[in-house]
Amino acid sequence: MKIISTNIAKPTTFIWNGQNVTTGIYKKPISQPIFLRKEDVKGDEVSDRKVHGGVFKACYLFSADHYPYWKNLYPHLEWTYGMLGENLTVKGLNEKELHIGDIYKVGNALVQITQPREPCFKFAAKFKSSEVLNQFISHGFPGTYVSVLEEGTVTINDTFELINKAKNSISIYDFFQLLYAENKNKAHIKSIIDNDALPQRKRERLKRFL
Repeated sequence: MKIISTNIAKPTTFIWNGQNVTTGIYKKPISQPIFLRKEDVKGDEVSDRKVHGGVFKACYLFSADHYPYWKNLYPHLEWTYGMLGENLTVKGLNEKELHIGDIYKVGNALVQITQPREPCFKFAAKFKSSEVLNQFISHGFPGTYVSVLEEGTVTINDTFELINKAKNSISIYDFFQLLYAENKNKAHIKSIIDNDALPQRKRERLKRFL
């Protein structure tokens, strides 16, 4: 996996249901390295810290390999990397091969795979589509958030080196399916309920389905 774009956002405000909403989803490529901190990316807008940023969502990665799919669906939009709201656009990122708890070295930082992105109304507003949320879920390749175990700088062309492969875990792809499935895979739930790479509240919520 290799970084091909580093992206950050300035605060952007739009109107939703008659209310002003500020967001950091409108990320744009920058030419310089970015610094991964414990709870966010330095210089990047995180408007609502109840659902973005923090230890388990310090930085968001999305695969460059899925851009053609989205460009085909929304050819009228102005496409740049960062369009899916990611801080790092990564070539070769495959959610089926990334497991919750995997640890990677990238640039000067050490990061851990945590959880997939769950799309919200801000994503729909950016794409100007009421269908995009269901499309995102059905496509099944949501990118991944990471925790930052060791803060550091990352830049374009940095590659990811696997330092530790999580044991008895499931992939980001399988976990994304699990979140939205009517009939939850109990074996998958059992494999991650003790995985501290996931927030405790998310694990507790899944326990109810056992």
